[in-house]
Amino acid sequence: MHKVISFERGLSRFKPLENVVVYDDFDLGFNGWLDLTPNFVGPGFQQQSSRLDLGSWGPAQLSAAPMRFAASHGSMEGTYSLKLPTRAAAGPYEQPPIAGSMSTAIKRLSLNDPDARYVQLEAWYSYTPHQDREGLGEEDIRAFGMWFDIQDGEHRWQPGVRYVNSVNGELVKKWQYWQVSDGVTREQWTGLEHGWEQVGIDALWCGRRYGDGSADGFQWIPGGAQQLVYNESPDKLNWMYMRLTVDVVAREYVEFQSVDKVFDLRGLKATLSPKYAGITQLINPVFYIEAGADRIVNMYIDSVVYSTGATFPAKRGAV
Repeated sequence: MHKVISFERGLSRFKPLENVVVYDDFDLGFNGWLDLTPNFVGPGFQQQSSRLDLGSWGPAQLSAAPMRFAASHGSMEGTYSLKLPTRAAAGPYEQPPIAGSMSTAIKRLSLNDPDARYVQLEAWYSYTPHQDREGLGEEDIRAFGMWFDIQDGEHRWQPGVRYVNSVNGELVKKWQYWQVSDGVTREQWTGLEHGWEQVGIDALWCGRRYGDGSADGFQWIPGGAQQLVYNESPDKLNWMYMRLTVDVVAREYVEFQSVDKVFDLRGLKATLSPKYAGITQLINPVFYIEAGADRIVNMYIDSVVYSTGATFPAKRGAV
């Protein structure tokens, strides 16, 4: 008897670790990805107190990427991608995100491999504003990225990456990693006297932001300036690749790849927060986009791989 090992051809576009936990092609449906929603646990099913109405975000949806002039754009290979559309809303960069200015998609999982030291999230994606007005509109996309929400036996922590595309209409085009600046207090983090978020948790809407694109919850990746492929019109999508690898034993970053550029992040630590009740062994991958103008902006995710491994190759080039 001969044993034959086969795998989905689409996996050849990725660089997974030893154990592929998730391979999601959105031509096959939502695959368990859904909106990041608040906890409706207050009186009358009210959400927990926060300075941002999490229920206001644009809902994730399966999309054939219809465009103003290109009809249905389709996905990278097939018809449907997972579309994250914001609503037509944005405030100044230095202020907390306003209602409707973001869209997120999350997949709720658990840490299932006791021998895994590394976790990795990869995706093929694109982004563009809704073509409801003349011009390129690139500056109307403020930021996008992905992160892991992890809780082990001791800490909750959220390693991730963020592409700062623009600040108040001016293009920046630099990558950041999720880490809280020293000395940030709980009140500064939540913006409330009794906010429920611990420092280091939910940097997407917590912490102060500054006019140069920096923020309490994010640090610039060294050498992280990068021109991504936006194309020459909002109705043209170019699919791009990104990959983030994290060491869950050392609780630090390992490597980030964006298109053909690989960033060595070894030695950069994630911010560790106290454990939350009821979520030990949680690991949730999340994608997000934020608008920079009163205009719908979209992130399209063609496919995603989440993998784990006991080892990480000493040298990995671009895909």
